[in-house]
Amino acid sequence: MNQAELLAQGIASMGLPVPVAMQEKLLAYLSLLHKWNKVYNLTAVRDPLEMVILHLLDSLSVLPHVNSKNLLDVGSGGGLPGIVLAICKPELQVTTIDTVQKKAIFMRQVKGELSLANLTVVHARVENFQPSEPFELVISRAFSEIALFMQLTKHLIKENGHWLAMKGVMPSGELEGLPVQPSNIIPLKVAGLDAERHLVVFENIPNNVGF
Repeated sequence: MNQAELLAQGIASMGLPVPVAMQEKLLAYLSLLHKWNKVYNLTAVRDPLEMVILHLLDSLSVLPHVNSKNLLDVGSGGGLPGIVLAICKPELQVTTIDTVQKKAIFMRQVKGELSLANLTVVHARVENFQPSEPFELVISRAFSEIALFMQLTKHLIKENGHWLAMKGVMPSGELEGLPVQPSNIIPLKVAGLDAERHLVVFENIPNNVGF
């Protein structure tokens, strides 16, 4: 099975509305990631088929839960899940941020080559980032512990906006010490992956976040 077949099969089994044209763009992005990875070491995953599952399908698993006009992807690395979401939701304004310059350079290259007008790439520390307006959604995938993720991004999130933390197994230990509890914990199913995935959601309720 090649990458295109694996991606199409995974998207179908996950019941996601990703048409063929978007699938082709996702594969073009993956091709760039694979090519740049040889020099820039953007990801530890090097097998092309594993990249489809661990990068594309894993990022796509949150697609049904992203309903907003803008989103910030913190510690985006090679653009996961930010670039995947930007490809699949052209109406969504996506900002990706990373402290590593070579990763920001790569993401800007992807923006140019794939003509992603709805993507903004920022090279900065997230705690120093001062955007013109706050974000409705702030997402992270393996960025840090939940408490630190929320603490560093508190100034970036809109009132009543949401934090989305993509996690593997249920992060019970991380949740124990938090001053607030999640508004939702959603088990995610990633086609081809026999491992737990969870999306932990917090709402930015005014005067309710004790960070």
